[in-house]
Amino acid sequence: MADATAPYRIKGATGDWEVVIGLEVHAQVTSNAKLFSGAATAFGAEPNSQVSLIDAAMPGMLPVPNRECIRQAVRTGMAIDAEINRWSRFDRKNYFYADLPQGYQISQLYHPLVGEGSIEIEDGEAVKTIGVERIHVEQDAGKLMHDQHPTRSYVDLNRSGVALMEIVSRPDMRSPSEAGAYLRKLRAILRYVGSCDGNMEEGSMRADVNVSVRKPGDELGTRTETKNVNSVRFVMAAIEHEANRQVELLESGGTIVQETRLFNADTGTTRSMRSKEDAHDYRYFPDPDLLPLELDDAFLEECRASLPELPDAKRKRYEAAGVTPYNAGVLTAEVETARWFDALLEAGAAPVAASNWVTGELFGALNRVGKDITDSPVTPGQAAELLALVADGTLSGSLAKQVFEVMLETGDAPGKIVEERGLKQTSDTGAIEAVIAEVLAKNPAQLEQYRGGKVALFGFFVGQTMKAMGGKANPGVVNELLKKALG
Repeated sequence: MADATAPYRIKGATGDWEVVIGLEVHAQVTSNAKLFSGAATAFGAEPNSQVSLIDAAMPGMLPVPNRECIRQAVRTGMAIDAEINRWSRFDRKNYFYADLPQGYQISQLYHPLVGEGSIEIEDGEAVKTIGVERIHVEQDAGKLMHDQHPTRSYVDLNRSGVALMEIVSRPDMRSPSEAGAYLRKLRAILRYVGSCDGNMEEGSMRADVNVSVRKPGDELGTRTETKNVNSVRFVMAAIEHEANRQVELLESGGTIVQETRLFNADTGTTRSMRSKEDAHDYRYFPDPDLLPLELDDAFLEECRASLPELPDAKRKRYEAAGVTPYNAGVLTAEVETARWFDALLEAGAAPVAASNWVTGELFGALNRVGKDITDSPVTPGQAAELLALVADGTLSGSLAKQVFEVMLETGDAPGKIVEERGLKQTSDTGAIEAVIAEVLAKNPAQLEQYRGGKVALFGFFVGQTMKAMGGKANPGVVNELLKKALG
């Protein structure tokens, strides 16, 4: 699909500037334990209640890789068609920080688990492929808490040792909206695969945002890295602010310093944190406590066989069944929605009618009551039954809306509601003809006008007949019989 929009540019005093963006996304691996210990990883636990002797770096403690963490990272690589490195190695990244008891972080610099892959994004009407340079696994650090005491900082080591996938993109994005589309797509893939819950508010997915600016066609400029941005909206805001800051600085005769910055969500601005370190500053070397990872065919085959249908494939399947591209995009954006819709199709619902009903009636009702699809009072089986009652003529569209409202309130099946409340649509021609005769008798002036050529009044007679029958008459039968009665 061709790009129908102009390239994103920052208008400077000296002309247009282009923004170059790369994202390093840290995604917490969904697993039963930490990367090198058996400690739990539940969010919200009491401080320091999920810390093993390994996480606390007690002397003599040796790390052992968690197979599930490695498996989830490999599955993620496969989901973006990346190269899986059968041989990879852990390195020590040496630095001191109060929440890092070891004095180093175990990561993968030189030989990552996953190599090059790509993610296709849609930004408006434009379709673009963003390169992924690598995915490596590493352990997270703990957390310093500065607001618990007036003069001291406390350390919580619950996150120390938690497994992270660092997913490093190429600098292929050229606008805040492209970066937003990339992050949303990556999050969807992770959630479909089940390798990360994607909960950015809880810190299980966060992005380091690399931004530089240049005149279009020039060499790459000096980049800054804004650390730990925890929402799609904030990533886009950080890019916009940082790009404009760099342009203003360059145009005023300044130079960009390669540095690490922090984003302030309240002000929408970034500030300098420290000068950017290079790899040699961390004195990386192979971790002597860990053997290299060697993956065999059976492990890789099991990983590939366990992958679910991914968002792009699911979307194409829906479109092939007649669902509009827009509806297919909405239905596949979140894995819970896609699973609910698949269950609806498995229960026998027709794809087109089902997609229109879910994106219209169901989403509208859930928004109204403040629930998401996982909390829906209506099950996919009940929704399929309701749609079947419409398809076979038992319910008209308006009656179906009434039944749906009762389903939301009571949780009852639609068939039961129809029987108990007498909401069945009637196609009884005798009953409908009798009502039509009554309507015509009560409206002689409109009847005369209609027969005098004012054919638009046909809708008036349809409405009066439906009203007299409480909306329960089959509209098709009403139309047919009215045409006969009106002559």
